[in-house]
Amino acid sequence: MTSHRGPGYTGIPPWIYAIAAAGGLFVLLPLVAMVAKVNWTQFFPLVTSESSLTALGLSLRTSAASTALCIVLGVPLALVLARGTFPGQRLLRAFVLLPLVLPPVVGGIALLYTFGRQGLLGKSLELAGIQIAFSTTAVILAQTFVALPFLVVSLEGALRTAGTKYEAVAATLGARPTTVLRRVSIPLVLPGLASGAVLSFARCLGEFGATLTFAGSLQGVTRTLPLEIYLQRETDADAAVALSLLLVAVAVAVVGLSYRRSRQQPATEASNA
Repeated sequence: MTSHRGPGYTGIPPWIYAIAAAGGLFVLLPLVAMVAKVNWTQFFPLVTSESSLTALGLSLRTSAASTALCIVLGVPLALVLARGTFPGQRLLRAFVLLPLVLPPVVGGIALLYTFGRQGLLGKSLELAGIQIAFSTTAVILAQTFVALPFLVVSLEGALRTAGTKYEAVAATLGARPTTVLRRVSIPLVLPGLASGAVLSFARCLGEFGATLTFAGSLQGVTRTLPLEIYLQRETDADAAVALSLLLVAVAVAVVGLSYRRSRQQPATEASNA
């Protein structure tokens, strides 16, 4: 019997490549169509207008803040879900991942009824002189709500793949749990944490529905780039297409940088071994 295995064997049947090509075209063709519609003679004036730059700057600032909040909240959640054992663990995981399948508008309504003036917590915050709804803080909370599951999923998977043997060894050597977390657990899954943070940042950049519902569209305050694109679509199609391409370019750059770093990390570890 002739063996088809060799140095370049991938285990992928040839017909899979045809379906993969169709999937790639399904993603790429709409982007190509958008590029073809760009008014290149006016591209730079459109993307550098005052409203466009304001919206882009707000998107970058709020996305960075939201990603930091995702890390602060998501790392403990991922650790508990990956390492802990307690009643209701599956239910907690389901609720944490719920924003992945919820329409963003529903998330915005939920946040509004939580932090709005008449919301569950909003009434108490209002008495303390704190107003969250329709503010930049609301944008950050909306982005965090929809992006947090991306970080939790990435980090939980990395933690499960890494296992607990190195942490167990550190514990037997007398290291405290916090020391094990800081010196062993986090460094061990740092590539997964970085990938999750980048995915969360990219998701924050593209957030629209929850932001519009919970934060509104106030220029310089809550009008992020996706909201600016939506408004420009009604009045200036060329500007909407140009800004859409700009948002795609920023997202591709962010995700591409993350992928490059994730490819370099194993190579660096192998060379140091």
